[in-house]
Order: sequence, then structure tokens, then C-alpha cells
Amino acid sequence: MRNAEFDRQQVLRQAMAAFMAKGYTKTSMQDLTKATGLHPGSIYCAFENKRGLLLAALEQYVEDRNSELMGFFSQPQPFCKQLKTYLDKIVGDCISCDATKACLLTKALNELSEQDEEVRLIINQYLTNWHQILANNYQLAMDKGELCSTQSSMALARYFTMGIYGLRTFAHCHPEPEILNSLARQLYHDTCLTHIAEN
Repeated sequence: MRNAEFDRQQVLRQAMAAFMAKGYTKTSMQDLTKATGLHPGSIYCAFENKRGLLLAALEQYVEDRNSELMGFFSQPQPFCKQLKTYLDKIVGDCISCDATKACLLTKALNELSEQDEEVRLIINQYLTNWHQILANNYQLAMDKGELCSTQSSMALARYFTMGIYGLRTFAHCHPEPEILNSLARQLYHDTCLTHIAEN
């Protein structure tokens, strides 16, 4: 059988939105066909089943988020300014309460990581890469004299990651902008402001 022709990235991003809106278990094949515009046969041909589509969507999500993160750090601004802009974006996503701006990794981790080893490995690999990207940029800022900290760049990166995922989880129960912005300011202060090198 010949594979149906479609824009794979577009389909995977549409599938992401469906999974983020309802979670994996509650997302039906009908939901996925409606979201992607593909017939069930095309989904099964291209991805084998719903789980296969989720795995492909997770990989696309990781690729998109890595590109987004690198985009923030490619701007001609001091590291702390880049980090603040990125953090503001995360807070904006949380405040919007828009399911399509939720974190697919967080949803999959909470729902499937204990039952599906492949899902857990994809998420672990992403977090490892994400930590390294952040740590590299923290270290670069230290080397430039923008930051001065007794903590290692990896320790700061891990703390920042913990804060981001904690913020996303907290927002599910407390989406109030004032609270989320206050928590984000504290996270920024703990990982950047208190470590700015004096001129």
C-alpha cells in the first residue's frame, strides 16, 4: 500500500494539539482524524496506531521546543535578558489557559511514563538535551562575566528546569496571572538576578 501524501510536520502539530487538549487516553481516533484531516487508514498506514502517532508527535514537539529555545538564545542580548524573555513566554502560555500551549511532555509524563518505557526515554532524552542547552548558555554568560555564581552552570540549568515544570503544573490549579508572574519573578531572581556580576 502506498503511503498517503501529507505534510507530516503539520499533521504532527495538529495531533499534538489534540493530545494536549484531552490527554492520550481520552483522545480518540475520531478526535485525531478530525484534528489532522487524515482518514483512519492513513493514520494507521503512516503511524501504525494511536501510540505510534503520539511517539511521532512527541518527537516533533521536542524538535519544535528545542528550536524555540535556541531561537531565544540566538538574539543579540545579554543572557539574562534572553532568559527573562523566554520565561515571560512560558508564563504567557500558562496564563492563556489555551490547551494547545500546554506542555505535551508534562501530559505524557504524568499519564504514561510508568506504563510506557519508550515514552519515558523520549522525555528523559529531551530533558537531558534541554539541560545541556541551558547549561551551555549559563556557562557562556559566566565566561563573559555576565553571571557570577558559586553554583555550576548545570545546577542552575536544572533548577531553572524544575521551576519551569513546577510553574506549568501549578498553573493547572492556580492560573491567576498575579501568582504565576510572582513565581516566575522569583525563579528568575534565583537563577539570574542574584548572580549578576558586578561591574
